[in-house]
Amino acid sequence: MKTAEQPVPTLPNIIGGESVASTSARKLDVTNPATGEILGEVPLSTAADLDLAVKKASAAQKAWAKLSVKDRVQVLFRLKALMEEQSDALTELIVRENGKTTPEAAGELARAIECVEFATSLPQIAAGQVLEVSRGVECKMYRYPLGVVAAITPFNFPMMVPMWMAPTAIAAGNALILKASEQTPLSAIELARLFDEAGLPKGIFSVVHGDREIVEAICDHPEIHAIGFVGSTKVAKLVYERGSKHGKRVKALGGAKNHLVVMPDADVDMTVANVVASATGCAGQRCMAASVLLAVGDVDPILDKIKAKFKSMKAGKDIGAIISTQAKERILGFIAGASKEGAELAVDGRKSVDASASANGNFIGPTVFDHARPEHAVSCDEIFGPTLTIVRCKTLDEALNIENNNPYGNAAAIYTSSGEVAHYFMERANAGMIGVNIGVPVPREPFPFGGWNDSSYGEGDLTGHGSYDFWTRTKKITTKWTDKNRSNWMS
Repeated sequence: MKTAEQPVPTLPNIIGGESVASTSARKLDVTNPATGEILGEVPLSTAADLDLAVKKASAAQKAWAKLSVKDRVQVLFRLKALMEEQSDALTELIVRENGKTTPEAAGELARAIECVEFATSLPQIAAGQVLEVSRGVECKMYRYPLGVVAAITPFNFPMMVPMWMAPTAIAAGNALILKASEQTPLSAIELARLFDEAGLPKGIFSVVHGDREIVEAICDHPEIHAIGFVGSTKVAKLVYERGSKHGKRVKALGGAKNHLVVMPDADVDMTVANVVASATGCAGQRCMAASVLLAVGDVDPILDKIKAKFKSMKAGKDIGAIISTQAKERILGFIAGASKEGAELAVDGRKSVDASASANGNFIGPTVFDHARPEHAVSCDEIFGPTLTIVRCKTLDEALNIENNNPYGNAAAIYTSSGEVAHYFMERANAGMIGVNIGVPVPREPFPFGGWNDSSYGEGDLTGHGSYDFWTRTKKITTKWTDKNRSNWMS
């Protein structure tokens, strides 16, 4: 609880390259999930705050768009170097505001830097297309920035997900306004500082804090031309519908319920290590986490080792904290409800918190539900915690039927030593990202990230080659000049 003797700072918005106090009186505490320490207050900004950011961004973007892409990416080369030089401090910041372990935070930062690196390659990717379609007649295609665009990002990757969008959008000539999660706003402020230190013109990258009110304002603002969103499926659908209604280009990535299929011929040690890492990494708070394990046939030797590994792990030591007390209570509700529905609580994470962990932290240890049925809540709902639900299947087709009938479509994976079985699964699994003997099949640049079904709304991609298409629009030009020596019917 805050006192007069223990003041905490109120975070500013970053507008026009300057720290600007929000006009809102509404604020939320920003808390370290692992210790309960209050790190600051985040303002829940108003539509007036957003409007000021858009005006500053729009004015700055006009000059930024006139620069060549080769000139624009020089800022990103400097940004990449700064992030590498300051990696220890940036990693620690992610740990403090998100609750990740240090290795997980370092991995997130490395992925963020990789996204910056990809954006520096735009001068090679962005070459226009020219074709002589007939003698003396050429068709050309050029790409232009959209103007002011926005990114709305979640708490679970406060450094990486903004960098999925900001570097490419900015290199393409846009000005970007970031609305980071109100639970993890410190990384957004730090990214603004890094962009400024790298020499980005003021106003090209802005940060406006807030909650639902500011998200709705972003969807409605007539001078914001595109929105990239990552978060829950419920909100992703709302953002897509509301933004699209106002004529914006919207790509909204939602939640998931990822299925891992384990076959009897799977490599035991590799499967155990991989499944455990997929389910418990980032305390299960990622849309690519293993959620349901579909055990085909007699795979008990593998399952026994997975359970043993889960039992050996402790929250606060081997895995990080849950983002908030509300999220923790939600996960505890799933644990309590699973037994009532008839699933076996094979590993109870409520008893697996390390003694060194702060009593004020939000910790739940790795949890396994076995002998669950496909209709159980733990088999259907996105828990977003360090849990694994085991559903027993007699055949691969039965497992595929369960996977294909879930409404999400982010990721699916199979563990097998058979190339034929793997190919059968790859052809039939109803998900946008498929893994073979890998439980977190996240594509690396230049391949785009993105799922299917209720895991994704809108066309295009936010990462990889498709991201340049998303943040730009095309102009097609056809030219003809008199050329008597090469004339034909079209001339």
